[in-house]
Amino acid sequence: MSEKKESFGLREALSILEDMPGQLHCTDEPVAASAEISGIYRYVGAGGTVKRPTKEGPAMIFNKIEGYPDTKVLIGLLASRKRVAAMLNQSPEHLGRFFADAVMNPIQPITVSKEEAQCQEVVHLASDPGFDLRKIVPAPTNTEEDAGPYITMGLVYGSDLETKESDITIHRLCVQGRDELTMYIVPGGRHLGAFFDKYENADKPMPVSISIGVDPAIEIGACFEPPTTPLGYNELAVAGSIRQQPVELVDCLTINEKAIANAEFVLEGELLPNVRVREDKNTNTGKAMPEFPGYTGPAQEEVPVIKIKAVTHRKNPILQTVIGPSEEHVNLAGIPTEASIIQMIDKAMPGRLQNVYSHPSGGGKYMAILQFKKGISSDEGRQRQAALVAFSAFSELKHVILVDEDVDPFDSSDVMWAMNTRYQGDIDTVFIPGVRCHPLDPTQNLLYNPLLRDVGISCKVIFDCTVPYDQKDRFQRAKFKEMDYKKYLN
Repeated sequence: MSEKKESFGLREALSILEDMPGQLHCTDEPVAASAEISGIYRYVGAGGTVKRPTKEGPAMIFNKIEGYPDTKVLIGLLASRKRVAAMLNQSPEHLGRFFADAVMNPIQPITVSKEEAQCQEVVHLASDPGFDLRKIVPAPTNTEEDAGPYITMGLVYGSDLETKESDITIHRLCVQGRDELTMYIVPGGRHLGAFFDKYENADKPMPVSISIGVDPAIEIGACFEPPTTPLGYNELAVAGSIRQQPVELVDCLTINEKAIANAEFVLEGELLPNVRVREDKNTNTGKAMPEFPGYTGPAQEEVPVIKIKAVTHRKNPILQTVIGPSEEHVNLAGIPTEASIIQMIDKAMPGRLQNVYSHPSGGGKYMAILQFKKGISSDEGRQRQAALVAFSAFSELKHVILVDEDVDPFDSSDVMWAMNTRYQGDIDTVFIPGVRCHPLDPTQNLLYNPLLRDVGISCKVIFDCTVPYDQKDRFQRAKFKEMDYKKYLN
C-alpha cells in the first residue's frame, strides 16, 4: 500500500522560497495593519499597476503586527512570475500551458477528519463572550481611505442549494463588525453569485467558508472563470491536478460546508439572504480599496453580508494579503487568463499559437499578447481570428496585441519594437465596439463616453503587429554569429 503524500500548503511554499536568494524577506520591525503594510510593500516589491515608484521584489513576512502578538502577515507571495513558477516547479514562460493542461485533467478534492485538519488547531466561536473578528484577524487596509479592513486573499467556498456542486472564488471581503463581513460579487459570471441567487430566492442563508493562507496552486486555480471552468466545475480540482494529489477539505464546525484543511485561517459564516449594506458604512469615504486597474474602486452602495459563526486557525498563523493593483494580482488573474486563451485557440486552430502573456499593465485581465506563427499562406488572417477567440475565452479582456514567433511576448520592449516596425494604425487595428468588459475600467463609464449604453461596456481592440505572410523575407531580424559567449564572462 502506497504511503499518503503530505499535503502542500502555504508553509511548504515558503520553505521553497527560503532556499531562493532574494525571494523572501522577514522583518521584526513593528508595523500596523492599517495602511502601513501596503505602504511599505509598495516600494519593496508590489509592481503591477501600483503608482510609481514601485518594483518587483521579494515576498515579505511581517513578524510583529501591532495588537496581534501571535500572528504574522505575508504579502507579495505571488508578486513575481519567477517565484510562482518555482513554487509550482515550472518555468515562468510555461505557466499558461501548464495550467491549461491542469484544467483538462482535474483531480477532485477529498475530505479528511477534523483530527487531520491543521486549520482547526485553534477555535474561536462567535457565540463566545468577547468574540471579535477584528481582534483575531489582522485584516489590513491598503490605503488610509479604504472602506475598512479587507481580507483580500480569502478563498470563499460554497455549494449549490440544489445540485450540491461546489465552487471556490476570491472575493473582496470588508470587515464591518465583530462578526460581519461584506462580500462584493462582480455581476455575472461568478459561480458563487449564481449559487447565492438560489439561496436568496428560497430566503435561506448560504453557508460559506473563507480559507486564507493556502497552497499557491489553489489560489491561482480559483481564479479561472467560465467558459474554461463552467458552472459545476470545482476549481480545487485544478490544484489537485497540479500537485497530483487531491486538495484536502475538512467539515466546518458551525456550518454545513467544507474548508481547506491546511489553511492558516478559516472563517465560517453564512451569506444572509436579501440583506445589503453600504460597503463604506463605517468610514463614509466613498471608496472601497485599490483594485487591479491601479485606481481605488468606488464603495458599493449595496453589498451582501456574511454573518461569521466561527474563526479557526493554525497555531501561530500567517495571514496572507495582497495589494489590489500589484503584480500579485497580475499573476493570480493573468495565468488563468493565459491558460483559458491557450486552451480555446489550440482547439480552434492547433499548432499556430506559440504562447500568451497577460501583460501587467492590464492587471492580468485587460491586455493579452499573443505570439502567433503563420506557417502557410492560408494562415494569413488566422491571427486575427485567434484574437477573436481570445475575447471569447476571457470576457474581461479589452486589448489583444498580436506578434510573430520571433518576438518575445514577455519582453515589453520587444513587443513595442514589433508595434513600431510591423504595425500601421490605419490598416492593422481592429475595433470591436459595444462589448461587455469589466466595470472597474474607469473609461467604461458614461461620464467618459456618453455613447456607451451601460457602465462596463467597452470597445475591444486588436493590434495586429504581425508581418504579412507574403512579406516575411522583408522583415528578417539581423542575424548574428552564434558564439559560446559564456566562456567570455568567466
